[in-house]
Amino acid sequence: MNNKNSHQNAVERQFGEQAQAYLNSAVHAQGKDLQRLSNLLENCNTAQLLDLGCGAGHASFTAAAKVAQVVAYDLSAQMLTVVSTAAAEKGLANVRVQQGVAESLPFDDASFDIVISRYSAHHWHDVGQALREVKRVLKPGGRAILMDVVSPGHPLLDVYLQTVEVLRDTSHVRDYTPGEWLSMFTDAGLVVQQVTSDRLPLEFTSWVARMRTPEHFVTAIRALQQGVTAEVQQHFAIQDDGSFTSDIMMFEVNKNR
Repeated sequence: MNNKNSHQNAVERQFGEQAQAYLNSAVHAQGKDLQRLSNLLENCNTAQLLDLGCGAGHASFTAAAKVAQVVAYDLSAQMLTVVSTAAAEKGLANVRVQQGVAESLPFDDASFDIVISRYSAHHWHDVGQALREVKRVLKPGGRAILMDVVSPGHPLLDVYLQTVEVLRDTSHVRDYTPGEWLSMFTDAGLVVQQVTSDRLPLEFTSWVARMRTPEHFVTAIRALQQGVTAEVQQHFAIQDDGSFTSDIMMFEVNKNR
C-alpha cells in the first residue's frame, strides 16, 4: 500500500464531507490571525498569492481584498467547490481554485510573491517537502505566512494534544512544536522574520461536530480530559463541558534568493 496516497485519501474524504461546515465555522471565519494577515498584505496590490491548503477559503477571501490574484489550493475537490461558490457570492473575481497536494505543487519556479497557509499543515504528509516546494514556487525575496496550532513541546502536554487531535480526526498528522517549525524552515532554506503566538479557544461540541467524530471517540476524548493531570488541564484550560484552549502561532518567513 502507498502510505502517502492512503493518507491523502483519508484527508480528502474527511474534509470533503465537511466542507460546508468549515465554511460556516466561526473559528475559521473569524480570528485575530485573519486581521494580522490582512495587515501584513498591505501594499501588495500587484502580488500573486498562493493559499496552500485553503480549506473553505477564509484566508483566501481575506487576501483577495489585498492582492492581484489568489490561487486557492487544496487536496479536497469538495472544499474547492465551496471556495469557488463563496468567492463568486462575495464578488471576488481574483480568486481561482486548483486541486493538489502540498508536497508537489503544480506551479513553475518563482510563480508567487506570497504563499500563505492557515490551519492546514498539521494534515500534511511531509511538511519538510511542502516547505521546500513553498521555497521553489516563491519569487526571490518572496515571503510565506503560515498559521497553525502548535504543540507546547513538553512531552506530557504534547502526548495529550496529539492524542485528542487524532481521536477527533483520524487524518491528523501532528501539531508541531515551535522548535520543530524553526528547524523545518531552516532545512527548507526559508528565513524566519517574525513569530507571533496566541491562544485559540475551542468550544467542544462544535469542535467534534465539524469532523463528525464518532461517538466512541468523543467519549474517549472526554474520558482523557477528565483523567489527565492538573498540569494538562490547566495548560489547555479544559472546561467542564470539554471546551479548551490551544496554542497557535503565525510564522513569517522569507526566501532570500
